[in-house]
Amino acid sequence: MKQTIAILSIFLLFNLSDANGQYDPIKRCVIDSDGQCLPNALLTAMPFLRIIPDARGGAMGDAGITTSADPNSIHYNSSKLAFVEKDMSFAATYTPWLRNLGLQDVYLAYLSGYKKVNEREALGFGLRFFSLGEINFTDFSGNSSGTGRPRELEFAFSYNRKLSENFSAGLTAKYMYSNLAAGQAIGNTPINAASAFAVDVSFTYKKAGNMTAYGSEWTIGGALTNLGSKITYTGSQFKDFLPSNMGLGAGLLLNFDDFNSMSFHLDVNKLLVPSPQSPLLIDAETGQTTENPDYDANGNGEPDYKEQSNFGALFNSFGDAQGGLNEELKEFNFSLGVEYWYNKQFAVRAGYYFENPIKGDRQFITVGAGLKYNVFAIDISYLVPTNNRRNPLDNTLRFTLQFDFEALTGDYGEDQ
Repeated sequence: MKQTIAILSIFLLFNLSDANGQYDPIKRCVIDSDGQCLPNALLTAMPFLRIIPDARGGAMGDAGITTSADPNSIHYNSSKLAFVEKDMSFAATYTPWLRNLGLQDVYLAYLSGYKKVNEREALGFGLRFFSLGEINFTDFSGNSSGTGRPRELEFAFSYNRKLSENFSAGLTAKYMYSNLAAGQAIGNTPINAASAFAVDVSFTYKKAGNMTAYGSEWTIGGALTNLGSKITYTGSQFKDFLPSNMGLGAGLLLNFDDFNSMSFHLDVNKLLVPSPQSPLLIDAETGQTTENPDYDANGNGEPDYKEQSNFGALFNSFGDAQGGLNEELKEFNFSLGVEYWYNKQFAVRAGYYFENPIKGDRQFITVGAGLKYNVFAIDISYLVPTNNRRNPLDNTLRFTLQFDFEALTGDYGEDQ
């Protein structure tokens, strides 16, 4: 299905992060002409890198930092792969995108896998392809300027090692490519494809317990992801940040007997990019609107917060919000997931995801199921929004198919 949009619509989606309106120090937010707080979400280039790629995590509120290792672990926390028991496994996921709007050619495809090297080391890979379908481009006057197929790609390879019996670390190298409107132009400025390199650093700590007669296990994990170069689609000296992210997770596995087990997972995520700043301020005493002196102090036409270095932005992102600590805390997103397994063959999952209303307002409940049979395993997930904001996955099923090589030999292991 073709979608008719202006060139600027698809291009600036990844570049417009300036807050429109005026910052009110009393309300601690950017307000519109009616005095209402405006959304002030953190926007980056290549946001497809933060889309949950698999149905298992998608069924647990996007939680996955401390779930048991599987081929899709490279997205959440690659270091989990050091604990895998099976020798080799692959998974493929298909996620329809915006299907609720009737679009049939917009989707995310993901292929991932791992190979155990020895008792302490494992390798992982991930290949992500995001297709935005066929686009009819138009200029500002609505005149046709051709067609295109915007697409984005990520290839990741990871090395993971146990540093002790309970602790592991992982390092992932990534290459990303984004072609949104190559060959088109905004005025006299041509639009090009963009590419970047990035790394992920992750860790996992596991500790056995005795909360049930059949045993329990605590897991703590963390990951710094998409730490890489800034990009531009126009060759400009002013570049945009990748969606660098800090994720921390905690999980608890309870084994009730030989057939029944349940795990609980909590993930907390925060983008490590600068918070948008408003060019205008409201004086707390006079109520008059003034220019923000820290918005473009060097007068080069680019907001100073977007000119930070990658390294500086990582640290400044914890204290640069105009609303202070109150707004900074709103930039944390929360995922809560629950997974129940029967006989290590049938799973039922549920989860909840929360993002603050002024920082994106994604809030939804997820459900799903999994089935393992011999060589294959299949997972499905379904998303139900809990607010009025539409989600690209509304009323959409996503599927993951997993292939277990070790099952061919009859050794099924204990992984879930």
